[in-house]
Amino acid sequence: MGFFKDFKEDFNDAVNELVPGGEDTAAKEEVMVNTLDGDIDVESELNKLDGLLEQVSKKVDEPAKTTETTSTQEQSVEKKSFFSETKKETKMEASKGMDVMGNASEAKNVASDENAVITGGMKITGNVESIGSIEVQGEIVGDVTCNGKLVIAGKVTGNSSSAEFFADAAKIEGEVVTTGTAKIGVGSVIIGNITATSAVIAGAVKGDIDVNGPVVVDTSAVVMGNIKSRSVQINNGAVIEGFCSQSYSDVDVNSVFAI
Repeated sequence: MGFFKDFKEDFNDAVNELVPGGEDTAAKEEVMVNTLDGDIDVESELNKLDGLLEQVSKKVDEPAKTTETTSTQEQSVEKKSFFSETKKETKMEASKGMDVMGNASEAKNVASDENAVITGGMKITGNVESIGSIEVQGEIVGDVTCNGKLVIAGKVTGNSSSAEFFADAAKIEGEVVTTGTAKIGVGSVIIGNITATSAVIAGAVKGDIDVNGPVVVDTSAVVMGNIKSRSVQINNGAVIEGFCSQSYSDVDVNSVFAI
């Protein structure tokens, strides 16, 4: 009995340290052991010890499970918070990306100081693009696009787009579009429509002229097409075969004839 008694005392001390309230249970078990008379039933004592071990194991595991559950909940909250912040950052970056792209698009339309020259002995078959200005003395078979000034003194078969346009004794077959002034010099021949903010015509144009601002048709000009502008000045000697309309004028024509 001395062996089991010592073992029980050591075990009860361990239980008291690990589990609150374990002291009462151990005391009860000790009373039951001390009141036994006669020989000790080893198997019965072992079963009692097993029961105590199960109780201790359950009580120790419960706080661990609670801690584990709390930790899992905290991790879940942290994950939600992380993904929420990630979405916000992604939206902000996307918004910034849109701004950057918008600024890049605006910068793309700004003309640089570059000036490309297509010399008289050069012929290019294909489209030509530049962020600066282009001067064509030779021949281009294809569209020409530049952010700066386009000067054509040679021949172009294709459409053109620029910030400013000047034809100097040029031969052009294609549409001319510019966001600035279009100047058609003496000796130039253009077969195609012209779109600009203002225009001075001293050469020959076969096509419609659409200008938001003023148009000056000089003495040497020959225009075979309609002219639509804010105002038009036709110098003596100019030839126009078509209609002239000041549709961009500030004057309300209908109100003038109201009776």
